[in-house]
Amino acid sequence: MREHAANWLELARKVWHFRRDALTEGEAEELRRARDHLSGAVAARADAGKLKLAIEGLEGVLRRTGGAIYPKTSLVENVEFFLVAAIVILGLRTYFLQPFKIPTNSMWPSYYGMTGENLPPGAPAPGLAQGLFRLVAYGAERRTMVAPRTGQIEVPFFARTGQIAYTVKSGRTWLVFPTDVKEYTFFVDGAPTTLQVPVDFSGFDELFMATYFPRREDFAAQVQRAAQAGTGAETLQRISEKGEDFAPVRRIPIGRTVQAGAPVMRFDLMTGDQLFVDRISYQFMRPEVGQGFVFRTDHIPMIGQEQYFIKRLVGRPGDRIEIRAPVLWRNGAPITGARAFELNAERSGLYRGYTNATREDYRYSYLFKGETVTIPPHAYLALGDNSPDSLDGRFWGFVPARDVVGRPLAIYYPFTRRWGFAR
Repeated sequence: MREHAANWLELARKVWHFRRDALTEGEAEELRRARDHLSGAVAARADAGKLKLAIEGLEGVLRRTGGAIYPKTSLVENVEFFLVAAIVILGLRTYFLQPFKIPTNSMWPSYYGMTGENLPPGAPAPGLAQGLFRLVAYGAERRTMVAPRTGQIEVPFFARTGQIAYTVKSGRTWLVFPTDVKEYTFFVDGAPTTLQVPVDFSGFDELFMATYFPRREDFAAQVQRAAQAGTGAETLQRISEKGEDFAPVRRIPIGRTVQAGAPVMRFDLMTGDQLFVDRISYQFMRPEVGQGFVFRTDHIPMIGQEQYFIKRLVGRPGDRIEIRAPVLWRNGAPITGARAFELNAERSGLYRGYTNATREDYRYSYLFKGETVTIPPHAYLALGDNSPDSLDGRFWGFVPARDVVGRPLAIYYPFTRRWGFAR
């Protein structure tokens, strides 16, 4: 009861210091008397009954004089609770532990970005209950392109690259947060049907091939037949709704028909690995070669916008780095420090080895065949484990030391075999 009384006295002091200039002389005197009465009872070690009466007397005075401090409404209490919780979460995220989602597959198979699980038309697909479980456990979201009519399917391809054509548009995540999406448009009997995926998802072409042309030579033969038949004339398609750039596109009939209302393409989009990133360790120690490496990109000239990337650290200031495919060399010897280095060197399992930059791709800047790169002071070099498909230091160079964020600690979602401590 004395502890209870001490809490009430603290509240009375708060009301006095915050509101004494707003109280009448009578209210101020009444508050002083009630506070002093309870304080005296505590000092005299009065019994619980007397303390309870003194608390009730002070509580009545506080109810009349407390204004917005006492009594508090449930709305005010809830707002204060969530405000404090938000401050704590933001503090943890800024200085200690930051959640990070991997959007692309540049670090595959060490870490997975978004992937697609094909559910081809005519094959069974997970039902409602199984789909809900997959959504919760794996972040699986169904994507379906539905035929508007019965007829032959035509697919637009970029004429220069051979990729399926798309347009980047504005969309929303969870129907609320603005984001960019890639919109693919197919045609069935001349009528368009569309499907949207996140702009970072790069596996749509593979899903299309798995659905209709498991053998690449079959697709090449279909393209040749379309050319011989005089179909597939080039048109122009806008690359992004935000710009004025257009690209030549060929609309090719793929030799498949579909019934109205049936799926043309159907797959589950699986979320990328979501990590906790340790932001505090690198304040006290230097990053080690071989560690997962999270950094900001706004001071990298060839990127220039604020993003967070994750790669593997392969070199510190003064190190000499060379790629002798499939092996990555550091300071005149095959690099060590991570199991992924060994697996890439051996091209073991899903690891495909390190590849040099090529002069045929104008975006590359570093680590061409036979070239050794020396890392400048106050900078680091980071490469992806999935070297053939990684946009990494070979393109944009070095990471300024001031932009290092931290190292991955653990994969907390999705609940796959990769769940647990980061590699």
